[in-house]
Amino acid sequence: MTLRIEDYALIGDLQTAALVGRDGSVDWLCLPRFDSGACFAALLGDEDNGHWRIAPKDAGPAGHCTRRAYVPGTLVLESVWETRTGTVKVVDLMPQRDRAPDVVRVVEGLSGRVEMSAVLRLRCDYGSVVPWMRRSRGHRVAVAGPDSLWLRIEHAESVPVKTWGQEFSTRTSFTVGPGERVAFVLTWHPSHEPRPRLVDPFEALEQSVADWTQWSARCRYEGPYRDAVLRSLITLKALTYAPTGGIVAAPTTSLPEDPGGVRNWDYRYCWLRDSTLTLNALLRTGYTEEAAAWRDWLLRAVAGDPADLQIMYGPAGERRLTETELPWLRGYEGSAPVRIGNAAVDQLQLDVYGEVMDVLEAARESGLPDHPHAWNIALSLLGFLESKWREPDESLWEVRGPRRHFVYSKVMAWVAADRAVRALENDPSLRGDARRWRAMRDEVHEEVCEKGFDSDRNTFTQSYGSRELDAATLLIPRVGFLPPDDPRVIGTVDAVRAELSHDGLIRRYSARGAAAVDGLPGREGTFLACSFWMVDALRMTGRVREATELFERLLALRSDLGLLAEEYDPAAGRQLGNFPQAFSHLGLVGSALALAAHETAG
Repeated sequence: MTLRIEDYALIGDLQTAALVGRDGSVDWLCLPRFDSGACFAALLGDEDNGHWRIAPKDAGPAGHCTRRAYVPGTLVLESVWETRTGTVKVVDLMPQRDRAPDVVRVVEGLSGRVEMSAVLRLRCDYGSVVPWMRRSRGHRVAVAGPDSLWLRIEHAESVPVKTWGQEFSTRTSFTVGPGERVAFVLTWHPSHEPRPRLVDPFEALEQSVADWTQWSARCRYEGPYRDAVLRSLITLKALTYAPTGGIVAAPTTSLPEDPGGVRNWDYRYCWLRDSTLTLNALLRTGYTEEAAAWRDWLLRAVAGDPADLQIMYGPAGERRLTETELPWLRGYEGSAPVRIGNAAVDQLQLDVYGEVMDVLEAARESGLPDHPHAWNIALSLLGFLESKWREPDESLWEVRGPRRHFVYSKVMAWVAADRAVRALENDPSLRGDARRWRAMRDEVHEEVCEKGFDSDRNTFTQSYGSRELDAATLLIPRVGFLPPDDPRVIGTVDAVRAELSHDGLIRRYSARGAAAVDGLPGREGTFLACSFWMVDALRMTGRVREATELFERLLALRSDLGLLAEEYDPAAGRQLGNFPQAFSHLGLVGSALALAAHETAG
């Protein structure tokens, strides 16, 4: 049976991540980076595309664990099975790496005696290549082209462990009693290099708990939603590519927005649209180092000709993210095609210029050490935007239909000019023509209010001349385009709530016009980040009780481990889209902080 998206747990080592199901199976893992080929791809295919399951032999038809949880304040997962013969725990983690990435799985007997079964089916290059297996000095070694994976099993002599090959997989059988432990370590390294350094699984477990606990202790948020905020921050940290500071949108590709449909995208890259939300979330919760690393990643990624600015980049700032389909994978619940790479990288999305300007100004105002080239990059980007903002684009939603004059894109062009003016007014040492940027700011503002506002319905629309609505217009008061008490803002919030709501949650744009706008068949679920934006909009327009109620409802949609995907289907009661999703968790943190600030001010 296919597990629901929320049935998966996340583990990672700050360079890649794995998804572990309730049934004890690792069904997704890309090595050595988030955007590398997967050696376990059962998530998007079946068991023959690679998986690694460890569970009791009599775990039942579904094989689901009885309960599971992260060790508090960590990304170390504990899954417990209660069987007719006893109780057993499996601990899963990926220790922060020295050089080679490791997956550590420790089986521990808790009571009685439990017979365990393990099946390791390695398939390189997204489940398409069966590696050559051999034995070497106590290891099982799998080699396929550039990839080499080493399996080691550690156990006491009193716990007999049987391992054999069967049907292109490695199988293991053993029985554990109270206090007995069997540890598995799977290590990847380039096949042309010598065997990597051995990791002690028990020391790795202890050190990982200590590392994550120490990191979590830095969180400054102490409000009523601390557990949810901290879990979201841990998730964002887990999506960070440590060598560069980039944060990927999700560790997965092609988990569908519409099960069985074609709305399947690769999110293993870093989006500029997340810039300001990421910076503010990290700074306001005490993670200054991470915020500075993200700012520096962004500056490196966008450096160069402003005409070449992309909406997303690879974890190290790579630009070529060519989209390809993988026909040998049937897709999650038959959602094909499975895609790697993302063709939206070539789109024109004018809002990203405003998002870069906004994050640089936010960094400056927060007191982060200034980057010597940041202002020159900002001026270059703004100069280019000055000549381009009047053009249509594909918008932050990366529509694959015709370009339009999207209102949110124009609003963010206003933000770009506004932040330049603010910077020049606040810092006399900066060079620039504030009058020039004020003129651009005023022109954009006037045009948006004239062409992007439907006076009959008292709401901003999705694009010029359109009657469709867009949840992104909820951000108008947040970015300062209009004050929260402006009747046009209140009207927009009410209209979005009335027309884009599905069971109280918010869609990105009108479902009836979706195909015309994004050029794709099918429908999608409610967009969780947009629902958090509604929380913020309700709070800013004085409806704090309603904002709090919606926020707490959104918290209830999280998985049992506190994780959120990109979307939610209220009718089916399930999460949709890539998982876990940084944008959703950023929305959660931002709304929690805003509600806490309101309580403090009150």
